[in-house]
Amino acid sequence: MTDAAEAKYIRMTTQPVEKLILKLAVPTIISMLVTAFYNLADTFFIRQLDSDSMVAAVGVVLPLMNIIQAIGFYHGHGSGNYISRAFGRQDLKDAEKMAATGFFCALSFGILLAALGLCFRRSFVMILGAKTEETVENSIRYMQYILLAAPLMMGSIVMNNQLRFQGNAFFSMIGLTSGAVVNLILDPILIFRKGQSVGIAGLHAAFGAGMGVSGAALATALSQCLSFVILAIGLSRSDNVKIRLKNFCPKPYYLKGIMQGGLPSLARQGIGSLATASLNHSIGLYLTGAAMIDAAQAAMTGVNRIMMLLASVLIGFGQGFQPVCGFNYGAKLYDRVKKAFGFCVKLATVVLILMAAVFFVLARPVTNLVAGASPEAAQIAVFAFRAQLVTLPLLGWIILCNMMLQNIGATAKATLLALARQGLSFIPMILLLPSLMQGLGPGPLLGIELAQPAADVISFAIAIPVGLSELKKMRTELQQSGLKKQESEL
Repeated sequence: MTDAAEAKYIRMTTQPVEKLILKLAVPTIISMLVTAFYNLADTFFIRQLDSDSMVAAVGVVLPLMNIIQAIGFYHGHGSGNYISRAFGRQDLKDAEKMAATGFFCALSFGILLAALGLCFRRSFVMILGAKTEETVENSIRYMQYILLAAPLMMGSIVMNNQLRFQGNAFFSMIGLTSGAVVNLILDPILIFRKGQSVGIAGLHAAFGAGMGVSGAALATALSQCLSFVILAIGLSRSDNVKIRLKNFCPKPYYLKGIMQGGLPSLARQGIGSLATASLNHSIGLYLTGAAMIDAAQAAMTGVNRIMMLLASVLIGFGQGFQPVCGFNYGAKLYDRVKKAFGFCVKLATVVLILMAAVFFVLARPVTNLVAGASPEAAQIAVFAFRAQLVTLPLLGWIILCNMMLQNIGATAKATLLALARQGLSFIPMILLLPSLMQGLGPGPLLGIELAQPAADVISFAIAIPVGLSELKKMRTELQQSGLKKQESEL
């Protein structure tokens, strides 16, 4: 092991966990916030075009974005988790092979997805949940540029996570924030034509391409390409494991390692794609009239984007916890793992409670920024947003518990929790609650609005015993190792 790697190992396994987590979490929180913010900015600028169907198109393409992220995080988290444990074992050569294998596998899947999606565009957007003809056309315009950038988007996710799991979140922050800044600059230039209002302090575009919803997608695609280049440069110049084609080793051993660390992420993001598509289809199934369907899809798209922004704080904080967890679990320092997890859950829950209270009061002005252009969309958005804020604090345990289980290689339990919130809980709720509410009298729209909060309560109930069982195992390991140490001393 090199001197730099040895120094990193010592730092990660000896410094106070609270200090380590906060230090690592600052850049990851910034990265996640910036990423979520510029995703929200896309919706904000499209909202200024006063078209519910254009905002709805963003929600229709969101499952595709989830698929791209699912494949990227599967390989990024799978290889990153393995690499952090390999560092814990002080096996650098093994880590290098995994880094290359995770990256090039993701790149290959990205090329395949782009080819299939571009060949079957119309069928694809209808599968994703486009319901009206106007939304279908806008979804195709938005989706095509996202598909073209899919391989590089997946590659960026892998590099970002490999950097982060090695305790070098700074480079990943630079790559993501640079792309986000460029996206924000390009959005108004590509979306609006000269003279159109951009929705900020009465400003009007001095010039612009006037591409509408297509411009938002092109801005996202170009920014992702820039992030890919910056992350590649940062990875090559840092003290982290380098990605080299000669180390690409798609043997069963490494593919299994990716699966063990990445399957929960694939399940979570993949089921998120299915959940969003189910939401889109449920709206089309239970509501009538093209205008009402577009309004509901636009409203729920805006609410989901805002909730993603709020959850990004928690996810970024958890990403600061993950390398600490991986290094110390690999080094069998289970007391440090437990201490780090407890610190994160307590702090995250307090912050989420405060955020929920503030945004509950500000629900109407916040949702009006992104959740559709019609009065119907605005009304739906306010109620749905407040309902989801009520259960927001429960995500502290749910998400951090899932991250810990994924990090320590408890694949089955981590996958169960990854499936719980959007799959085992949300999909049944979005399919059953509207019908139930329709039968009881309030109407199916209420069931659509309450599906996510109900799913959060159910997934929290699942996460409690699953997480506690693994913490109990670590406590048992500590007790047994303490007894063995006493016996050896005697």
